[in-house]
Amino acid sequence: MRQLAEDGRIAVRNVRRDVMHHLKELVDKGEVGSDEEHRAEERVQKLTDEHTHTIDELLKKKEAEILEV
Repeated sequence: MRQLAEDGRIAVRNVRRDVMHHLKELVDKGEVGSDEEHRAEERVQKLTDEHTHTIDELLKKKEAEILEV
């Protein structure tokens, strides 16, 4: 279970990395301003933290469930 949770956290971080890279490309092309980039980066980080927290909570519940049986 811990490995599955870690794989999930890695997948979430990989998505964050890809989005950040795409944002940088948009800024370099002039399609997005630096203020918009900063707001988007903050939002992406917040979503990443929320999903990572959800994975951690699900892991705790599953570990407790396994230990009960």
